[in-house]
Amino acid sequence: MLYYKIVSHSMSKEWVVFIHGAGGSSAVWFKQLKDFRDKYNLLLIDLRGHGKSADLPRSIYNEEYTFKSVTTDVIEVLDHLKIPPAHFMGVSLGTIIVRQLAELAQWRVKSLVMAGAVTRLTTQSRVLVSLGSTFKRVIPYMWLYRLFAFVIMPRKQHAESRNVFINEAQKLCQKEFIRWFQLTKDINPLLNYFKESDLGIPTLYVMGDQDVMFLEPVKKIIKTHKHSVLNILKKCGHVVNVERPEEFNRLSLAFLQNQI
Repeated sequence: MLYYKIVSHSMSKEWVVFIHGAGGSSAVWFKQLKDFRDKYNLLLIDLRGHGKSADLPRSIYNEEYTFKSVTTDVIEVLDHLKIPPAHFMGVSLGTIIVRQLAELAQWRVKSLVMAGAVTRLTTQSRVLVSLGSTFKRVIPYMWLYRLFAFVIMPRKQHAESRNVFINEAQKLCQKEFIRWFQLTKDINPLLNYFKESDLGIPTLYVMGDQDVMFLEPVKKIIKTHKHSVLNILKKCGHVVNVERPEEFNRLSLAFLQNQI
C-alpha cells in the first residue's frame, strides 16, 4: 500500500485528501498543513514510486502504468482507512488523478481544489512531452526533469517551487521516471473526456497568471463546467500552493467552508 500520513482533528469529521504531482511527494503540501489542520482531518499520500512510497516492492508495479491504476492505488488507501466522502486537493499532474478518482468513485468526492491544474496540453507542452519521449531512455532523467521544471516555472520567483519538485524528483529512479512519463500518451484523450464530462462536483481552480502552459485551457473549461470557479493569483507561476501559500490557503479554506 502507498505511504500515507494522517493529521487528525479532535472535533472535525471532515477530511481533506492531498495528492501531489509527478516527481513530487506529499512534502509539496508543507505550507498548507498549519492552516488546514485547524479545521480538518488531513490525509497526505505519496503516489507509487514517489516520496516514501518509493521504497515499496517493485514487483507490485510491474504492469504498465495508467491513470486508472495509479488512481486505484489512492482508492485502496481510502478503503483501508475507511475515509468517508472527502474534499480532494491536487496539484499539477495530481489534478488529473483527483479528477480520475471523481470519475471512478464520485460518491467519495465532496469537492475538488485544483492547484496549477492540467486540463489540456497546449502546443508548447506537447512539444516538451515529445522531446522527453524521444530522449527519456538516453539521457539521465533528472536532466529532463530540470528542463521541464525550468520551462514550466521559468521566472526568478518560481525558484522555490522548482527546487521543491526537483529535490523530490531526485528520489525517483530512471526506470520509475520512464514509467510515469509513459502516462503522457494518455493525457490528451483523458483530458478531452474530462472536458466533455461535467460531474457537477464543486470545483475550485487556483492558477497563477504566469502559468503560461496551463492557465488558458482552465479559463475555457470553467465556461462549460457550471460548478467550477477560477481564482487567478497575480505574479504567480504553476505551483501556486508553494509560491503563494497564504492566498492559496485563504481561497481554498473559504471554498471548502462553503461546501459544508
